[in-house]
Amino acid sequence: MFRLSAALLVSLFAASSAQGQDGNVERGQTIFESECARCHVPAEMDGRLRARWIGRTGDELFNQIRTTMPAETPGSLTNTQYLDLTAFILQSSNIQIPNGQISANALAELRINPGVAEMTQTGSQPWTHYNGDERSIRYSPLDQINPSNVDALKIAWTFDTGPFGPRPETVSVTTPLMVNGTLYSTAGATRNVVALDAGSGQIKWTWNPQEGQRFEDAPRKGSGKGLTYYNNNGQEIIFTITPGYFLVALDAQTGRPIESFGSDGWVDLQQGLRLGPGRDDIDIGMSFMPLAIDGVVITGAAHLVGMRPIARENVKGDIRGFDVSTGELLWTFKTIPEPGDIGYDSWISGADFTGNAGVWAPMSADSELGLVYLPVESATGDRYGGDRPGNNLFSSSTVAVDYKTGEMKWYFQTTHHDIWDWDTPSAPLLVDLPDGTRAAIQTLKQSHLFMFDRKTGEPLFPVEERPVPQTDVPGEWTAATQPFPLLPAPYDRQGFQEDDLVDFTPEIHAKAMEIASDYRMSESPFTPPSVFKGPDGTLGTLLLPSATGGSNWEGAAYDPDTGIIYVPSRTATSVMALVNDPAASSVAYIHGGGTPPSIEGIPLVKPPYGRITAINMVTGEHVWQVANGDTPDEIANHPLLEGIDIGRTGKPTRSGLVLTKSLLFAGEGVGGSPVLWALDKATGSVVAEIEMPGTVTGVPMTYMHNGKQYLVMAVSTPGSSSRIVALTL
Repeated sequence: MFRLSAALLVSLFAASSAQGQDGNVERGQTIFESECARCHVPAEMDGRLRARWIGRTGDELFNQIRTTMPAETPGSLTNTQYLDLTAFILQSSNIQIPNGQISANALAELRINPGVAEMTQTGSQPWTHYNGDERSIRYSPLDQINPSNVDALKIAWTFDTGPFGPRPETVSVTTPLMVNGTLYSTAGATRNVVALDAGSGQIKWTWNPQEGQRFEDAPRKGSGKGLTYYNNNGQEIIFTITPGYFLVALDAQTGRPIESFGSDGWVDLQQGLRLGPGRDDIDIGMSFMPLAIDGVVITGAAHLVGMRPIARENVKGDIRGFDVSTGELLWTFKTIPEPGDIGYDSWISGADFTGNAGVWAPMSADSELGLVYLPVESATGDRYGGDRPGNNLFSSSTVAVDYKTGEMKWYFQTTHHDIWDWDTPSAPLLVDLPDGTRAAIQTLKQSHLFMFDRKTGEPLFPVEERPVPQTDVPGEWTAATQPFPLLPAPYDRQGFQEDDLVDFTPEIHAKAMEIASDYRMSESPFTPPSVFKGPDGTLGTLLLPSATGGSNWEGAAYDPDTGIIYVPSRTATSVMALVNDPAASSVAYIHGGGTPPSIEGIPLVKPPYGRITAINMVTGEHVWQVANGDTPDEIANHPLLEGIDIGRTGKPTRSGLVLTKSLLFAGEGVGGSPVLWALDKATGSVVAEIEMPGTVTGVPMTYMHNGKQYLVMAVSTPGSSSRIVALTL
């Protein structure tokens, strides 16, 4: 028995989709007789495939024929003719093609016994996790939508989230899942769950958490980023974390809570927390989904934004694993260690009082190694750590944990004693490099990218601990060094120097210099914050990137065929200024002072304001970098720029990416324009600009259903309820 891979046969079929033709056995016979019969006879094809193609793919066969035949003039036929020829050769090899046609819209799988052939059409390719699969690489092998036809994409259906209250949500950042013909998504401020028909968008069921006061008190309201699907020995489950911080298991077929899980389907995640001493309030929630794998569902933690914490004490962001069937707590990993634990000595004054250090971003997992990879945020608070001297493990780290036991296997701290809000903001991408190396890639707000051996945590490119600027804020403590990857180079700007100031015209540059003179410059992404109107009278420290990135929760996409990663990032100035405000906080210093300055609305920093960078992860070299979108209207039409060509600046947003066999799709993110970009993966050039009914604010995903490929994403328009939009050919 031998098998031609279904997933790769799709790319064979899709080659002719631009012409709207199917591979036809009869036409293929005619081509064979005119182009191939001088050297070959049909009867030899069966022996050739059995001798040379067992275990190989239909895609390889098609490309072999296309690149080597006819012998005198290889490549001289059209893709449709080569598809016809491939269909005839397959049939000549006792592989029966139903009705003599290979559909360009079908996902086919070929199974062959000696002398017997059967072709079945499954027509489905799921999107089972927020980032595609548990490895978080945001890649799909689908190729029905490709450079030859992408500009013909049309809206297949839309779903309006407006009715999911208590009031319409105008910005949605959710990413749906698609499994077995059903699309699952969050909707509305109370984080309802909806199940839709993947082909029509018709509602199958809805679920409303109805949390009452727990919702009113929640620090992380809104529809959130998405859901978790898990097949528990045939029982299909949708897991969600509600704004009120409950873990809920829903029957994927009906939407009803699964009574055997927790208490009638609910597990209260507020129970068992390590609370902040003296704090009665529980500042904890979640906007991302849990991760379910191999019988365990793992939950993270998020808090209120920590720029201006009310106290140094706060609830700790412990990570917990629960049994997927019963909801029983299996383990807790303490991101802030207790006395006697590994890492506790990195808290010089102890860590009993401090909080945060949760995992608010998505996680990834390796089922072969049995590891879950945790992107851990900073500790309380985001701009001042004088109460917590030391490197503060395991804050601002990537941590690998045994997902059955919660035992830590390795960690790497990417920011020591974080006072910049350099949270670890996205799931590590678990990639197989072209040479077979199994790696974990971590993108960061400060635009560093680290790559580790995903079993041991050993960096795969050299990392250097470099001396960094030290603080002069009273009572603060700074780490003497910080880790810098020697490869790849940063994918966005770091620090803020005179060369970063906007210079569209001499007058604009002079104004930028004048404004910047009121601030401290920064030589490094680790230049510390400074006191607002402190001893030197400055208004704070200018820094690139800002605390929202660089890159952030949108993550990156990885191509397993080429070893290239695609990273979206944002170039926006941050002002790191500290104030003492006893009325707002018992912490000595919190963020305050003012907003990033501009020249009458023109950003102080040079463009591009947003970008996408392609990086070869074999060599560590940048392949290309392009602006994320066109120039904003308010900049292009600015009176100070009349008659001046400033080029394509992109927008100060972060793009959400999804990668397919032949294209990179990019939405512009919150604050961008209503367009979806299809980019050439090799060059970054625009293949198609697809008008959308709103800004693509959720990260796009793609799937195949009933033989058709869809692209689906959340879009948002100011003043209107957000929608989920599906595109197809």
